[in-house]
This record gives sequence, structure tokens and C-alpha cells, in this order.
Amino acid sequence: MQEQKIVYFDAGERPSQTTPVTLELAKARMEALGIKQAVVASGGTTALAAAKLWRPLGVKIIGVTLQAGTWAKYGEPDWDKIAEAKELGVQFITATHPLMGNVGTAVKNKFGGICHAELIAYTLYLFSQGMKVAVEVALAAADAGLLDMKQEVVAVAGTDRGANTAIVAKPAFTTNCFDFEVKEILCMPR
Repeated sequence: MQEQKIVYFDAGERPSQTTPVTLELAKARMEALGIKQAVVASGGTTALAAAKLWRPLGVKIIGVTLQAGTWAKYGEPDWDKIAEAKELGVQFITATHPLMGNVGTAVKNKFGGICHAELIAYTLYLFSQGMKVAVEVALAAADAGLLDMKQEVVAVAGTDRGANTAIVAKPAFTTNCFDFEVKEILCMPR
């Protein structure tokens, strides 16, 4: 039996408060488990902070930005911070979220109803938005061929900006998404 701590952030805590704690918790768990790959949902800022903090670990970091079709609504990535993070070794992909915000969403918006993938997304929302996004960015990084599929991964995400959710997971491709396993929840909003 293992006993691990889960940190729960209060609803009013800002990304400036939760992001450093989330990244420290992820770092500690990667050190403890020997995990050498991490995926971070980021427009640049969070991935850069992760790269600076995790650099001594020699962890491969993949930053996943929102797809370009959402930039008008949510804003473009911070290209200067992405460039700086890349200099520290972060690999970035711009990806469509596998569960929500894809072709299935377009069909729903035009014709009504809900697609199968969004049922999974809304189920993950029962935990938090960050949980949904953490799973999605890990799936996207796997689909991009950037993860060692035989090794666990830490996935970090948040609600809007910054980070407030971190998990340890067994990665999977979207075509085999039910093979994805959340092994541990390190932190999440309450």
C-alpha cells in the first residue's frame, strides 16, 4: 500500500499562487518515481517556469499550446516565452484538444447533440477543467510521437491560465484512449 498526499487548491487561488506549487509537486514526484517526461499545457509562461525548475532533473518537457483556431477567443501563445523555453529544451506542439474543441464540437455546434469524445471530456470536468486538459495534452503529445509510451508521464494543466492540476499517468494514443491511466493525482482545484 502507498500513501501519497494530494494538494487541493481553493477556488479563489490565482494562477500566480497555484502554478509554482503545482510545478514543485510535479518535480518532487518525478524525482521520487524517476519519471523523465512531462507534458505541460502552456501558452509559454508555464512551460518556461517548468523548464527553469525542472532543468536539473533532465526531464523531457513537451509544451502543448491551444490550436490556432482558438487564438482569436483565448489569445495567441506568448512567442517570446516559447522561444525562451525552447532554448531551455522544451519541445512545443500546437494541437487540437482530442476530447473537446475538435471536429466533434463543430458537428455539435452546427447540428446539436453531443459527440462521444465530449462525454469523456465532461466526465473529466467532474474532477476539474485542469484534469480534462491534463489528459488531453498527454494524449496530444503521445499522438505527436513525443512520449516514450512505455514510461509514465507527468501532465500539468490548469484553468484558463497557469497550472493547478498535475497527474502521473500511463500514456496512450487517442485511438486507444481507454488505455490511458491516471496513476496519481498530485494536485487539483477543490
